[in-house]
Amino acid sequence: MSFLTKALVSARWLSEALRARGSTVRVLDSSWFLPKLGRDAKSEFRSRHIPGASFLDLDRCSDRSSPMDHMLPPAFAFADFGSRLGVTPGSHVVVYDRSEHGAFSSPRAWWMFRVFGHSDVSVLDGGLQAWIRDGQPVEEGKARRHEPTEFTATLNRAWVKTYQDILDNVETKEFQLVDARPAGRFRGTDPEPRDNTEPGHIPGSINIPFTTFLAPSGLFLPPDQLRAVFQQAGVDLQRPLCVTCGSAITACLTALAAHQCGHSDVSVYDGGWMEWYTRAAPELVISEGRGKHL
Repeated sequence: MSFLTKALVSARWLSEALRARGSTVRVLDSSWFLPKLGRDAKSEFRSRHIPGASFLDLDRCSDRSSPMDHMLPPAFAFADFGSRLGVTPGSHVVVYDRSEHGAFSSPRAWWMFRVFGHSDVSVLDGGLQAWIRDGQPVEEGKARRHEPTEFTATLNRAWVKTYQDILDNVETKEFQLVDARPAGRFRGTDPEPRDNTEPGHIPGSINIPFTTFLAPSGLFLPPDQLRAVFQQAGVDLQRPLCVTCGSAITACLTALAAHQCGHSDVSVYDGGWMEWYTRAAPELVISEGRGKHL
């Protein structure tokens, strides 16, 4: 597959790749749901998943010492997760999730592998629902155990933005900042899904809700339509770009969309709105609603 299409693979491609002799494909279910939805991704995995898949727990595969949700883990910890999931340096990792949108959390797993140096990773376009719609089989039960592998990870720090980076950028405007949350949360008129966090946005950021990049089928839009989405929102794909959301989950879907347009060096604000609202001064929380009050 070419550089621009490798980030996404179809259900048919994955089915054939899994059956191929000497296949190096490792399939990971990286489903994650907002806590208030009351869904248990691991339990749903046990009830139905792609045959041979393992479960990548995005909450556990994180910096457990951080007060923020699923921040990137240290490189050694990510390497340990990859090893126990049976991933080798030669593996082609394919990640998917079971969101009704077609993609939600799997691009986060895609970005994590890439930011830790494993570029041979793809997202199953359309997720589990596309797999089932294509007539492909599923199985139930726990994930198969894998012997630990020799998997290494090295963080590409250029692809990770910190609170200070975003704060500085409010003045310098060195990079564009795109927020993937729904429009109401961005404007400050709809509630955030987390307690103690009001809605709003970072000064100068641009809102493109993540669902804008997806067709009604749950598949990603083709590259020409993705470019049009960015252009209509005022984003210049020739300039540096950083993406954000509530806690850097759907931000990575925006990063994947930009990657499909040839912009492969998108950075992610890992702390997201959750961190910004917690740490920023009230005047830096832009909102049509309550905003932030000390």
